[in-house]
Amino acid sequence: MTLLYFDPGTGALIVQFLAAAVAGFLLFYRTVKMKIKSIFGIKSKKEDDFMDEIDDKEEQK
Repeated sequence: MTLLYFDPGTGALIVQFLAAAVAGFLLFYRTVKMKIKSIFGIKSKKEDDFMDEIDDKEEQK
């Protein structure tokens, strides 16, 4: 019977790899989703930059 031994450094490396893989997948998914939406011309309501609201308020003064 062969037992595997993971020291703390290896465990931390595995956790870091899993966190990076999840973050990379989520960012990739978001980018692909936005590109597909832009091809079809679909724009969500809250996609505008929050700075646009600040600029609009300053222009109204």
